Amino acid sequence: MKYDFSSMTQRRNTNSVKWDLGAEHELPMWVADMDFVTAPAIVKAVQKKAESGLWGYTLLPDAWSESIISWWKNRHQLTIEKDWLMFAAGIVPAVSSAVRALTAVGEKVLLQSPVYNAFYHCICDNGRIALESQLVYENGEYRIDFDDLEKKLADPLTTVMILCNPHNPIGKIWDRETLLHINELCRKHHVLVFADEIHCDLTDPGYDYVPFASVSEECKQNSVTFLAPTKTFNIAGLKTSAVFAADEVIRQKVSRALELEGVSDVNAFAVDATIAAFTEGGEWLDELRVYLAENKKVTSDFLQKELPMLHLVPSHATYLLWIDCGAVTDDAAALCAFLREKTGLFLNEGNAYGTGGETFVRMNIACQRERLLDGLGRLKDGITACLAEKTNKE
Repeated sequence: MKYDFSSMTQRRNTNSVKWDLGAEHELPMWVADMDFVTAPAIVKAVQKKAESGLWGYTLLPDAWSESIISWWKNRHQLTIEKDWLMFAAGIVPAVSSAVRALTAVGEKVLLQSPVYNAFYHCICDNGRIALESQLVYENGEYRIDFDDLEKKLADPLTTVMILCNPHNPIGKIWDRETLLHINELCRKHHVLVFADEIHCDLTDPGYDYVPFASVSEECKQNSVTFLAPTKTFNIAGLKTSAVFAADEVIRQKVSRALELEGVSDVNAFAVDATIAAFTEGGEWLDELRVYLAENKKVTSDFLQKELPMLHLVPSHATYLLWIDCGAVTDDAAALCAFLREKTGLFLNEGNAYGTGGETFVRMNIACQRERLLDGLGRLKDGITACLAEKTNKE
């Protein structure tokens, strides 16, 4: 490989949310950022900006929108027009602004649980109601219950559906037919789609995601899409994302909300980093995807051999693994607390992701192989201790 993903990095005592919220002996494999240094082109762009010493209020240059347009056209066969694009200081604040702009207090926003937990805050903290259409977990995999989905969409108070594509935490890439069916139901019941596609570039080699807006003209007109380089290139701390809407009325409402709430304020470093990522980061990303896929394979093989009572849900996107621990516990929160106390392994509890996550844990494998093997060893020790404790109580 041209790029080095194996050399250990030191993130402790750097004000890292991932590393500095825990004790010295703990191994964090939870929050969704990577332990790799970002692409060299981004480092160079940020260094150049830092060396200039000029970091005042910043306009959004044409190069920013051009880099996004080119990336999605070449990588994902989606044509985005410049006028559709809006800068936002992160996807979560952008989604919150869009919820406030396009729904009313007391209305319902539909989620497909288990799903990214911050969406619940974007909805409920703004006085709206989070309405779950739970994904069906069957034979170790997930599918949509379209009957339940339509029932929830048909509720007169449901005005927006948040689509996580690819889906976090299950890592599923929604195919074109599924997205088309979702749109048909949303159009039928006058529900607008918010497509969160932040993990879209983190697919396994040989697999591609389908942008919701690319499926049909109706999908494009009936949606707001949220994009970012942050997960892909490990620059979440720069607080940068893009929002686009093809429909002019929808776009004006979202744009106005972003401006009023200060979410559209441009970060000078974020702009340069985004341009570098989408114009020069492709080769680095392709090698990263190979490394992550190898980490998935290492994890899968380890679980099958050492912890066969756990089930790794098959996935082809994200670096977040969704592990079924139902044979060990009926309370993932308690299990995660036990693992952390006994072994120092810090995972996400499935309970946080809404209905259906109660027996699952989420594990972040975007790290060096050495660190991954350490984490898997701690997982084995913790599960073994948990089962031994259960046996003793019985």
